[in-house]
Amino acid sequence: MNSCATFDIAGLRVGVAHGLGDGVLQALLPSFGPFVAGGERPVDFELSVDEDLPCGLGADLVGTFDTGNGETTVHALEGGGYQYSIKDIHGRECCLLQSGKAFAKSRCRLSGTEAMRSFGLNNALMYIYAFGGSFHSALLIHASCVGNGGRAYPFIAKSGTGKSTHSGLWIKNIAGTELINDDNPIVRLIDGRPIVYGTPWSGKTPCYRNVAMPLGAITRIARAGENRMEKLPPTLAFASVLPSCSSMKWDGDVFGNICDAVAAIVESTPVYTLHCLPNDEAARLCYETIAKR
Repeated sequence: MNSCATFDIAGLRVGVAHGLGDGVLQALLPSFGPFVAGGERPVDFELSVDEDLPCGLGADLVGTFDTGNGETTVHALEGGGYQYSIKDIHGRECCLLQSGKAFAKSRCRLSGTEAMRSFGLNNALMYIYAFGGSFHSALLIHASCVGNGGRAYPFIAKSGTGKSTHSGLWIKNIAGTELINDDNPIVRLIDGRPIVYGTPWSGKTPCYRNVAMPLGAITRIARAGENRMEKLPPTLAFASVLPSCSSMKWDGDVFGNICDAVAAIVESTPVYTLHCLPNDEAARLCYETIAKR
């Protein structure tokens, strides 16, 4: 008999229907513990684990994408949904995911060792949330995010530029700073106000906090020979923030939702570029510019 585990992430409910046994599911999703939800509220996204799920027949290839820790091949299914073949860094398929158009209902088949199945299930849930969340004004952004003074400050940049390093410099130098998430926080518009949430997805840093704070500012980190802050006008702010959002450019509805949410965020939130060295002075300059009151 299948059971259902429910998680609350940024105010949206995710249900996982499975016949794995609760202990097995907890072992596959250890970072989801702080997000376990109770009550009878309906779920916004439902994922059913189906060990007999077949590949979609007649699916049209969208493309294969490098995620940084593996590749995902995407096919478009008849009726508007998608199929994702999620592979790890060794090229082994860990999960076959099939989702409806708005990602409200999905099914997946897990494969391989426990570590592979954990990787596949975590990524399946992240895709469902990242793309389905766009219909609820929720953006999964690639950022390292700290909190200070009751507000959240995400740092965005290309991988390897120093987002986590800069968060660490804030924690070292700015009293009262805490890490919210080190890889994939969520920014969600609630009554028109952008709120930042912790998530079960935090990259290599185990920071899985079920917390929420109003968004204070967004800062893009750019390596330079000196430390300098630059406030961006709305058009450049939009162009700076959009590439950090998990998206599907080939899907007009999802991509349109994400563009609309980014536009609303940059209209109400200052966005900066910090041209910097990886030093203490850069953290203090950034704090004094965007957060000091």
